[in-house]
Amino acid sequence: MGQSSSSLGPPSSEDYGQEISRSCRFSFRSSSSSSSSKEEGEIFNLKSGGFDGGGSSGFGFDYTSNLPDECLALIFQSLGAGDRKRCSLVCKRWFRVDGQNRYRLSLNAKSEILTFLPSLLARFDSVTKLALRCDRKSISVNDDSLILISIRCPNLSRVKLRGCREITDLGMEFFAQNSKSLKKFSCGSCMFGAKAMNALLTHCKALEELSVKRLRGIHEGSELIGEGMAASSLRSVCLKELMNGQVFQPLIVGAKKLTTLKLIRCVGDWDRVLEKIGNGNTGFVEIHLERLQVSDLGLSGISKCSNLEVLRIVKTPECTNYGLVCIAEHCSQLRKLHIDAWRTNRIGDEGLIAVAKQCLNLQELVLIGVNPTSLGLTAVASNCQKLERLALCGSGSVGDAEIACIAAKCLALKKLCIKGCPISDVGIETLAWGCPNLAKIKVKKCRGVSGGIAEWLRERRESLIVNWDDGLDKPLVDASVSSSHTGAQEMGMVLHQTVRRGTDASTAAASSSSSSGSNGPLTMFRTKIGVFAYRNLVQCAFSRYPSDDNRSSNRNL
Repeated sequence: MGQSSSSLGPPSSEDYGQEISRSCRFSFRSSSSSSSSKEEGEIFNLKSGGFDGGGSSGFGFDYTSNLPDECLALIFQSLGAGDRKRCSLVCKRWFRVDGQNRYRLSLNAKSEILTFLPSLLARFDSVTKLALRCDRKSISVNDDSLILISIRCPNLSRVKLRGCREITDLGMEFFAQNSKSLKKFSCGSCMFGAKAMNALLTHCKALEELSVKRLRGIHEGSELIGEGMAASSLRSVCLKELMNGQVFQPLIVGAKKLTTLKLIRCVGDWDRVLEKIGNGNTGFVEIHLERLQVSDLGLSGISKCSNLEVLRIVKTPECTNYGLVCIAEHCSQLRKLHIDAWRTNRIGDEGLIAVAKQCLNLQELVLIGVNPTSLGLTAVASNCQKLERLALCGSGSVGDAEIACIAAKCLALKKLCIKGCPISDVGIETLAWGCPNLAKIKVKKCRGVSGGIAEWLRERRESLIVNWDDGLDKPLVDASVSSSHTGAQEMGMVLHQTVRRGTDASTAAASSSSSSGSNGPLTMFRTKIGVFAYRNLVQCAFSRYPSDDNRSSNRNL
């Protein structure tokens, strides 16, 4: 009815082309018009399913040819790695545009790549960020490959080397001479040593961030590493797992614009280095000390950095209250303080009271393995009115009284993490009326806290996100569900009721199983879950609160 005869038969090639144009980005013309558009762009062949430059029957015009290369490059940059690779295979133009506008490149740095490097670097001639990684079982690229890269990619600004054990001091020297624009350099598990570092700091005048991890060429008897020409630009130094990292002392002390220093699991005594920091370079803003041989002498040297804002002291058992008092008295601008005392009981109320009196701008405090009492926490809560993030982990002295003190006096607190502390529901209930700005609370591995308190607290404060985990089973309570997810809320309420009803039964079952010495599959599973959960006490404490003042990004390329 009212239809032409042509619509009743099988679709013609023209109709098929129009149908495809409705579901794809390309518009297809009939064979009569395709021959006149050969010079306007590349053509999609319906028969072969690829792009071609011909104009035979079944061809159509590619309107993406009207897009400038710059616009096409911006589209490619918003794609993921896999999608971008597939797009580069669509046609020759996309292949060329992708190569000319790819600024980040990561290569499997095996020795076999040398034969392909010329063609790779010819295609990706605009690379500014390069990562070379080689696994332990393979032979890595050597000096020839690194020198070729430095010649073909003169605009490199970030370079990361991992497991490139065949690169020597000589190759690094030539690389440094050709990489005048280098700003960030990171190396790990390589064999070159102090000569390579000195060459890098001498020739790369724009170097801002330096990260060195497990550098095998640095050992006893190595030459000292000075600041070189990079002294005027270097901002951050990170040293990890070095056998003789003290050879970097001239660099750390002499680079006057250095603001960030991270020393992690480096062997040897670091007190002398940190003491000279206070005498030579007092402009540090952020200092991380983790698993180091450092005592109060080192902390007293750091205390001379009056502009210090971020300090992390992790598993340094020789540090005591005295060193923390020195930091507090001279570093009044401190905003973030992380202390992992490793349960040595050498840092406690005395150090916290000094911090509370002097560091009034403190915004973040993380205490792991520290045993403060209500005396120290009262001082922090009363004086540090800007405190927004607080974590108490593995503290045997933090109970309901300390939580009540926090609830009453930490008015600006937004994030609270309590882990492995002897608190109960009574302490958590005090948070229902205190801390008016509290947005999120995490309670983990606190045996005295029941699951029902999370639901009760959420009902009292609807905007508060409550996460609870007793550390025995999979977390049953997550009160962060929004009001729109009513089904999930109902399920959560059922779970809470089940937990509360079955408390006595589960306790009896646990006691009977322990008395009988049962090692069933469920017990084994719970034990494994507990072990894995214990590994990081505060890893996720502030994961959803991105820091607005991260100054260091040397680990990201």
